[in-house]
Amino acid sequence: MTRVRPATPTVACIDDYCAHYRSVFHNVRHFEQFTQLILGMLAETRRKSLPRLAKTVQGEHQALHHFLANAEWSMEELRAVRLRLTREALAGRPVMVCIDETGDPKQGQTTEYVASQYLGSVHHVEPGIVSVNAYGVLENVTFPLAFALYKPKTCLKPGDVFQTKPQLALDLIQQLLAFGFHVDIVLADTVYGEHHGFVSTLDQLGLHFVVAIRSTHGVWMEARERIRTTPWRAFERVFSDGSSQQRYVQETIFGRRRALRYFQITTDPVNQPPESTWQLMTNLPGKIEQSVGNTFGLRTWIEYGFKHAKDELGWADFRLTDAASIERWWELVLCAYLFVSLQAPIFATSPADSASAPAVQVISAAGAAGQHPAWTEDASWKHRLDNLRLLLQPFICACLLLPWLRLYPLPHLTAGLADLCAFINTYRPLYPT
Repeated sequence: MTRVRPATPTVACIDDYCAHYRSVFHNVRHFEQFTQLILGMLAETRRKSLPRLAKTVQGEHQALHHFLANAEWSMEELRAVRLRLTREALAGRPVMVCIDETGDPKQGQTTEYVASQYLGSVHHVEPGIVSVNAYGVLENVTFPLAFALYKPKTCLKPGDVFQTKPQLALDLIQQLLAFGFHVDIVLADTVYGEHHGFVSTLDQLGLHFVVAIRSTHGVWMEARERIRTTPWRAFERVFSDGSSQQRYVQETIFGRRRALRYFQITTDPVNQPPESTWQLMTNLPGKIEQSVGNTFGLRTWIEYGFKHAKDELGWADFRLTDAASIERWWELVLCAYLFVSLQAPIFATSPADSASAPAVQVISAAGAAGQHPAWTEDASWKHRLDNLRLLLQPFICACLLLPWLRLYPLPHLTAGLADLCAFINTYRPLYPT
């Protein structure tokens, strides 16, 4: 019987994380290419094209392309492992789920499901590809959950069934519930808030939600009922960095107060500027006048943070044309994204652990690496990524210098790089094992 050789090691913390996905890949070369792509996406390179990633990690460009386009492995199985890791890290804690679509421009006529449509990344209509995304937040930490490729009616292929963005979003939420996630609140913009099927299905599933609606949103009332509004109330909109600004909230009551409630939030109750005034609909119970604004406000910075993370990891940098390969690429991006998110102290311990345990574990996990002048204890996603990139630098430098060292051997430099990489490999990340 032929023994399967072990995968070629890279950086210990990356290898340990990627080992969770080993069962997805029956070929060790495919697992090595998966690890290389995760490593390259996390590395500090501006563009995450396959030629650039191959150069960064001393891989083969064509082999990486074959891995994405033709290799035998299942994106669904990869997603299942990632969601299992996420669920285990949450340890039963409920999460807030934000629904949004993201679109990126794509030129040419060969990429599947590209059509002229509104793209959030450029804020206007032009040819591009769009996906609907569900991502979570736990105590100001964002993490990816799932995505679905939006297929415009003009691009449907034989066997395709057209689904609107709200329908795709509902499918994602139901998949998460079936996978065992505990959803606390769903946040979404007007595309979803104005879709009756989306809102009613959330209600049937017993989920709380805060969604944006248009200012012209209509509500059925009985003939003798009237519309009334509460006085404007000031509240402090608290941002993720701890700062705050004053906002104003007003409730609109259509007839008698029902389970569905309507609020208007603005920065200026007199002029109500369109760019900073929001109409909201929610089924949150109780006295929520002072909390609904902060709850929906989370969506703005979550959405911004998610876009920032995708830009850092190369969400739109693929040079692929078929939908299956593009979805594989996106799933790899989410695997890399999750690794960074899991470095947050909130995931270092279970809910039953003491409040002081995360800080102790962070210090012990960083070890001597925490003494690097560029290392930061800031808990933001970008700073956690920057810390990880510090740990990847010696390996990346060794990959870039290896061709030169073969031409012009420098034993002391080679030995020094090996010692530095061995030191880096003593670092252990925070994700649960």
